Amino acid sequence: GIDFTGGSILEIEYKDSRPSNEEIANKLTGLDLGLSSIQLSREKGVILRMKDINEGLHNEVISQLSEENNGVTETRFELIGPTIGRELRTKTIILILLALLAMVIYISLAFRRVQRPLGSWYYGLASILCLFHDIIFPLGVFAVLGKFLGVDISISIITALLTVLGSSINNTVVVFDRIRENLYLAKSSFEEIVDMSLNQTLSRQINTSLTALLGLTAIFIFGGETLKYFSLVLILGIIAGTYSSFFIAGPVLVALDKWRRNK
Repeated sequence: GIDFTGGSILEIEYKDSRPSNEEIANKLTGLDLGLSSIQLSREKGVILRMKDINEGLHNEVISQLSEENNGVTETRFELIGPTIGRELRTKTIILILLALLAMVIYISLAFRRVQRPLGSWYYGLASILCLFHDIIFPLGVFAVLGKFLGVDISISIITALLTVLGSSINNTVVVFDRIRENLYLAKSSFEEIVDMSLNQTLSRQINTSLTALLGLTAIFIFGGETLKYFSLVLILGIIAGTYSSFFIAGPVLVALDKWRRNK
């Protein structure tokens, strides 16, 4: 999106009724804007995101949108240079990596007393694999949406991805915590303890995820364009996080235990 590549943001307010996004796009079809998104703002406002445009094209956009609607009022016009976009992209990548690192450190410290049969850093390694899975899945979906529907990765999408990281690590910690408890109580093999722990946390994880998905689905359907893709990222992330907490976190620990014993 232009948040990372540079471009223009134009926010306008219609004096009368606001046309649909499709009608706005049709009015601007003849202009070389590189229009990336049209978002609703307040009751009669619209936010247009497009490539970097000059003053002449800027005025032409206002003129086109003013026709048949008794005029529009421009409330904001910003130019985001490519340098700012690159800086923002770099900071975003650093922020995500720092968040991943902080979560791994937290897992390692939280399970530092678990030494049988795996040390705490193995739990941190398993959690980071889950987090990568939970981030790659929604990013892959949005890559497809960007290819065929022109959906851009914006700041709100990045915010949702960071939220997904927090939700995912919570699901993983619940499973790991039950494994830790069962290690002290049960005398079975590590593989059997992991399997038992997954079964014990299954209903809790599914109920929690379904509750969150119900609210997010309502936001996706009724929340408008501004919240549509934000909520979609959270929906995809929760689905991926629930899946990974059962089918990646535990099996990875078992695989690491077998690798440690066979090396």
